[in-house]
Amino acid sequence: MRRKHHYFGWERGTPPPLELTVTRTLRFSEVDALAIAWHGNYLRFFEDAHTELMRAIGLDYKQYFEQGLGAPIAQAHVDYHCPLRLDESFTVTARLFWNEGARLNVEYEIHTADGMLAATGYTVQMFVELATRQPCLTIPPLLAECQRRWREQEFAELSATRTSEL
Repeated sequence: MRRKHHYFGWERGTPPPLELTVTRTLRFSEVDALAIAWHGNYLRFFEDAHTELMRAIGLDYKQYFEQGLGAPIAQAHVDYHCPLRLDESFTVTARLFWNEGARLNVEYEIHTADGMLAATGYTVQMFVELATRQPCLTIPPLLAECQRRWREQEFAELSATRTSEL
C-alpha cells in the first residue's frame, strides 16, 4: 500500500516542520525507454529539494566538512504513485521534522505540474565524526545552533512553502 500521509510525527511543543519546494523539469537523461522517470532518479529528485532546504537553514555540506562532520543516509524510502514524464515540470518538497537526536528526518513529496502526487518518501541521516566515522552520540554544535534558531522561529518563512527553480 502506498503511503500518502506523513512518515514522521510532529509532537506538540516542538517547532513545526521546515519546508522548501523546488521546481524541476524531467530531462531526457532521467527517463527510461518508456519516456518516464527511471525509478532510481526519485532519490536524486529528493536530494535537489533536500540540498536547498539544508542550505536555507545553515546545514550545508561545506559547513559539515568545516566542523569535521558527515551526515550519511541511514535509511531511504520511496513510494511511487504515478510516473513523471519526459519534459514534464514537477515540484519536489522537502520537509525537515524536529527530533531530539543527532539525526535529520526529512520527508518528500513530488507533484506533477497539474498537482497529481507522483511520489512520496523519506530519508534519515545520522551525524558522524569524519575523522573516526563514529556516530555522534550527542547533538553536534552545528545542529544545536540550527535547532536553537528553529525554536526561536528564525525559519518561520520556511514553514510556508518556499519555491526555487532548478
